Amino acid sequence: MPDTHRASSVLRQVRGELLERPNVVATGVGFKKTDGVRTGEIGIVCSVEQKVPAAELTAAQLVPRSVDGVVTDVVATGPLRALSAHLERHRPAPGGVSIGHRDITAGTLGCTVRRGQALYILSNNHVLADVNRAQPGDPVLQPGPYDGGRLPDDAIAVLETFVPIHLLEEESGCGAARTVTSLLNSVSRLLGSGARLKAVSARAAENLVDAALALPLDESWLAPEILGVGRVRGVARVELGMPLRKSGRTTGVTSGEVVQVDVTADVRMGDRTARFADQFMAGAMSQGGDSGSLVVDGEDRAVGLLFAGSDATTICNRIEHVLASLEVELWTGGVVT
Repeated sequence: MPDTHRASSVLRQVRGELLERPNVVATGVGFKKTDGVRTGEIGIVCSVEQKVPAAELTAAQLVPRSVDGVVTDVVATGPLRALSAHLERHRPAPGGVSIGHRDITAGTLGCTVRRGQALYILSNNHVLADVNRAQPGDPVLQPGPYDGGRLPDDAIAVLETFVPIHLLEEESGCGAARTVTSLLNSVSRLLGSGARLKAVSARAAENLVDAALALPLDESWLAPEILGVGRVRGVARVELGMPLRKSGRTTGVTSGEVVQVDVTADVRMGDRTARFADQFMAGAMSQGGDSGSLVVDGEDRAVGLLFAGSDATTICNRIEHVLASLEVELWTGGVVT
């Protein structure tokens, strides 16, 4: 292994001077590259926002070819910034970035899908439609409101449609319902009837998906890629033990594996609960705000739509249920025909 001590010693003496030169955003010690190929020579590496022809720089602005006998190299990295890209405003917007109905905090843009010749944003009902509360035509912001999205500048789409979420009605704790029930039972006793009423509400149907579509205000504002993942390569059926990846608003790109299939789970939706069937579960690969993320397998094929979880688990809809319920297909770029 080449010795880096000499290069590091020289760098400590000149790093301030190098960082004052135009475009230089970082300095370090690394392998020099020639024509893009790494050599075995250790040198001082200057990172620049973009390379500028030497003829356009003065001698004082140029990074010297060597410093005190240590070779230098210049690499273009672009501007350096905190990695908050998932929270920023994107036009065009890829999957994996912050989005949300105007009345929520923020969730994740899953991906772009198509129905006929139209393109749509895919995410969760609770991200785009505020758990059934929204109306078609409501504005959708990117980034979401919690991440600074404001009307009208950050409106990217309007709600198109959503699959309604059936909410469970637990044994009624409603005071009015209990009062009415008590009065009816008193009348029943006075009439000599042995029948009694109980304030228990019916349980709703099970859900397969937490999914919704938003219609973009301009189709050129949508990108076919998933941030940090790239383009999706089709659809696959999820299997136990399958490796997974997702790109989400909160935790970025994370990996995991399928730890359970055929999952039925009661999921809290604000102050209500909804039962979801035929889901799959992964480990701790998400946090709040990642809802709506598209989940792909090891070959970058879509397998699910993330919608719930805990500190230890992640729960996803099967992608085949999502696409079928909304009558859409994945869009991977190109002309819509």
